[in-house]
Amino acid sequence: MVCSHEMTGIVCDVGDEVTKFKIGNRVGVGCLVNSCGQCSHCRRNLEQYCEERPVWTYNDRDIYTDDLPTYGGFSTLMVAPERFVIKIPDGLPMDGAAPLLCAGITVYSPMMHYKMEQGGKHFGVVGLGGLGFMAAKFARAMGMQVTVISTSPEKELEARACLRADDFIVSSDLKRMKVIFKTDCRFFVTSM
Repeated sequence: MVCSHEMTGIVCDVGDEVTKFKIGNRVGVGCLVNSCGQCSHCRRNLEQYCEERPVWTYNDRDIYTDDLPTYGGFSTLMVAPERFVIKIPDGLPMDGAAPLLCAGITVYSPMMHYKMEQGGKHFGVVGLGGLGFMAAKFARAMGMQVTVISTSPEKELEARACLRADDFIVSSDLKRMKVIFKTDCRFFVTSM
């Protein structure tokens, strides 16, 4: 198990009504583990906006089942409705899959919603923490030109070497900041 609020693991048991999973499957759970399932948001797969209340994977209580606390990746065992569980492909390491269930989806979802998956376009990432790292990786994979903007000059090596960023700007460099906003940089994701 990879401990955090998102987690990966192996299915050790399934309920009678489970149809998508079987014992031994590699699975992951993101930041939600339950919701009312009946409101208009839940019926549109937007459980995070549940009109009753979503149940978070960690530091919450599952009011729809047993009202027990949720401990996320610090649990030794987790039970969740199958609609909150996803299969992890065999070729994807479990420790690499877990961050995709939180930081990954947090930036990927708006990138797809706002149709940012346009190869050749210029993409700016403001902040190079977990979210910024994922946004830069997705943008590069989508074929975009990537500029990382950070308050920390020491992150330039990571941005260029690990993420293959095309450019790196320290945010206190006002001259370069003005230039980036006047260029063809079409998309920006901020993770600060």
